[in-house]
Amino acid sequence: MHYRLTTLPNGLRIITEDMPSVRSAAIGCWVDAGSRDEIGPEAGTSHFLEHLLFKGSQSWPAQGISEAFDAVGARNNAFTSKEYTAYWARLRNADLPLAVEILSEMLQRPAFRQNEIDSERHVVLEEINMNEDDPTDVAHELFVEALWEGHPLSPPILGTRHSILDMTRDTIAGYWGRRYTPPSTVVAVAGRIDHDEVVDLVGAFFGDWQGDEVTRQEMEPVTERRINIRRRDTEQAHLVFGAAGLSRGDERRHAMLVADHILGGGMSSRLFREIREQRGLAYAVHSFRLPFLETGAVAIYVGTTPNQAPEVLKLIHAELDKVMEFGLTADELERAKGHVQGSLALSLEDSDSLMTRIGRTELTGLEHLSVDEIVARIEAVTEYDILDVVRHAYSGPYVLGAVGPFDAEDLEAFVA
Repeated sequence: MHYRLTTLPNGLRIITEDMPSVRSAAIGCWVDAGSRDEIGPEAGTSHFLEHLLFKGSQSWPAQGISEAFDAVGARNNAFTSKEYTAYWARLRNADLPLAVEILSEMLQRPAFRQNEIDSERHVVLEEINMNEDDPTDVAHELFVEALWEGHPLSPPILGTRHSILDMTRDTIAGYWGRRYTPPSTVVAVAGRIDHDEVVDLVGAFFGDWQGDEVTRQEMEPVTERRINIRRRDTEQAHLVFGAAGLSRGDERRHAMLVADHILGGGMSSRLFREIREQRGLAYAVHSFRLPFLETGAVAIYVGTTPNQAPEVLKLIHAELDKVMEFGLTADELERAKGHVQGSLALSLEDSDSLMTRIGRTELTGLEHLSVDEIVARIEAVTEYDILDVVRHAYSGPYVLGAVGPFDAEDLEAFVA
């Protein structure tokens, strides 16, 4: 196998992949806790907690963490998604013990000092303000809210101003105690490392951590035709158009990956060529996927002038209809396969990308595939497979999230 996996007695999983040709190591602590797991007043806690853990423990204050990483030239950060939170560092392989020690303190013994909670509260509010000032971000949020209205995947990862202002230390500590446990965490390491040495190292710092396995309720969302518009007098309209797609474990996901590139994944894609290159109606146009546990989404983003929004939406429908009715050319299919395979190979040439791949795959329960196995599955995708996933994903009901100087009725006809 291309990776090695060990589970400690407390349930913590350690997964590694050796890269003998590099001098670095990347480590990530992947926790099965995201915005979909928040209940009531916990809205935004996963992301708030990500900030607070960098404030340190009693033995590792915030300044001590930053100075220690700076002293060895490390890169470190964290991110929160709807289904997990990851804390990572990339540094020389010789400095890996330092990263393990710091991350173990952050995850197991956060200080949660009230003055630091109050200070970081303002930082999170500024992040929400920054998000609100970016119409592209707002359009994407509106799309997700419309697509999964009433589902745990719908609320924003950052929470709301109201939920962040009202969040208490008890709420944060309670969520941490419930979701941050060893059976719900994966420690992933990639680089010039030895698996057995990593297991001994992680065991020394994480071995006494205790906690029960956490569960997540699967809930199939019901998607209905919906338009969600934020009216703003902007010079450019931001449109996110799409529908429900494949879940992350769907066997057709490799075909969807190729289909996504054909539709709007690059400068040779159909939507880019038609909307930008031939007609000059947009600067930015691309398609993307959002795969989750029990559902997913497919979507197309376009930034265009407001008076051209109806024409752009017509063209999107027309290109989707062409694919579903007339299929692809052999050149399109081979070019898309080559792009996906080449991008995959390039993305795995550094330790942090490889760490991300094995850590996320283990945490989410997907099958661990080698690069050769993934390439083979992509190579096996046929035109029929592409047509099947496109028809499945883009047959509606459609949803539109948009920001611009118009009302919902102005674009109603294009979400039929």
